[in-house]
Amino acid sequence: MGRLRHARTWFQRASLWQRLALMLVPALLIVTASELWLTRHDALGAANAAYDRSVLGALKAIDANISTASGGLSVELPYTMFEFFELTASGRVYFRVATSDGLVELGSADLPEPPFALAPGVPAFYDAEYFGEPVRFAAYRRALDLPTAKEDGARSVLVQVGESTKSRQDFTARFVRRAALRDSLVLAALMLATSLGLVAALRPLRRFAREVQARHPEDLTQIEEVAIPADIRPLVSAVNQHMARTKALVTQQRQFLDDASHQLRTHLTTLQMQADYAQREDDPKELKAALEAMRIEIGRVTRTTQQLLALGRSDTASLEFETVDLAELLREVALGLLPMARARHIDLGIAPLALHGPAVADAALLREALGNLVANALAYTPEHGKVTLAARDDEAARWQLSVEDNGPGMSEAELASIGQRFRRGRRAAQGGSGLGLAIAASIAQRHSGGLALGIVNKDGGGHTGLRACIWWPKGPMSTMTAIAPQEPMA
Repeated sequence: MGRLRHARTWFQRASLWQRLALMLVPALLIVTASELWLTRHDALGAANAAYDRSVLGALKAIDANISTASGGLSVELPYTMFEFFELTASGRVYFRVATSDGLVELGSADLPEPPFALAPGVPAFYDAEYFGEPVRFAAYRRALDLPTAKEDGARSVLVQVGESTKSRQDFTARFVRRAALRDSLVLAALMLATSLGLVAALRPLRRFAREVQARHPEDLTQIEEVAIPADIRPLVSAVNQHMARTKALVTQQRQFLDDASHQLRTHLTTLQMQADYAQREDDPKELKAALEAMRIEIGRVTRTTQQLLALGRSDTASLEFETVDLAELLREVALGLLPMARARHIDLGIAPLALHGPAVADAALLREALGNLVANALAYTPEHGKVTLAARDDEAARWQLSVEDNGPGMSEAELASIGQRFRRGRRAAQGGSGLGLAIAASIAQRHSGGLALGIVNKDGGGHTGLRACIWWPKGPMSTMTAIAPQEPMA
């Protein structure tokens, strides 16, 4: 197991060259070995066919010179043909002529018999050993018709011709050696061509790597895909998408740091001026007033810092989906901000709910978003005003949480920009940072939803209010973030 794991780790870390060599070289070797085996088989078959024709010719020549005209058996051996046959065979040649009754026996009487029964008049070939040497034999048996009445049964004659297989083996070996040399050259040429092709194919990838390495750390521009091969284009596209996301994140972080530093610098400058003023003041009443102003400013900077941290968390924190009881969530937020409502003599309440079951969301982030909406409404609604929390859902589409007040409201132009970071309404109370709605909008977007703002006209006259509604679509927890945002419901 340890060796297998080590081999798997090595293969995963290996370069493309090493992987291709590991996969292609054994395959090419197997193909070459198979081709050589087939070549040897074909060469041996071709040699046997050629040499067998020579053996068969000698066999037929002997058979043609067998005669029974004299009443016996006479054979005139074709010595000229045997001499030529021995020259072409490059080895020893053997023959035998024998009758079935044993009366006639010419040639080598101890030649191996055929290992199978011969069909009359049909030549057959077989391999055997003779004097420790492999020999290829041709055998032929036919009946003899003797003109003698005294014969009480038909006789047959057996003709055998054999030659050493040395010439066949030498021919096959020479053919296979030439084929092996040829295939080795072809294999080397294939490997060289494959290497050159791989170098040419990987050149765009190396150029792409050099281009990325040579870039400045802050250079996140898109990589041109025009001259990129189709196989590498998905990689380049993925890198471009990653750089686009990184660029958006860097831009968002830079904007966040710039805005946060601006807001905190304003508060700290105000505190420094108030501290300098208090240090120079001798009148106890004026000193007390300066300290009170410092206390208020510290409260503002504390809230701004908390909102900045909440905004950063809403942008980057991973979502933890769970079932959420929206009625209980509204109650928790209302109870938490009830002291602030009482201090400003504001009627803070919850409208009758229209829910069809528990919602699915990140409860902590949802509580943060709703808390900011309610805190904004309490801060901007005049004393003795009214703030109402509500929750509803339709059975198929989405959940909604809304906060409605009877404060100063906003104009249509202001509604188009409110919800962006550090953007506040013209009639907003002093001391706000414009982060509450931005936090709510960010959390809603993380849930694939959004923030909807609308003007509420209570009596058709000049008394207006504002309704802020965060919504997110219904769906399984595993696919919540994959749902595309839809238009908010009224």
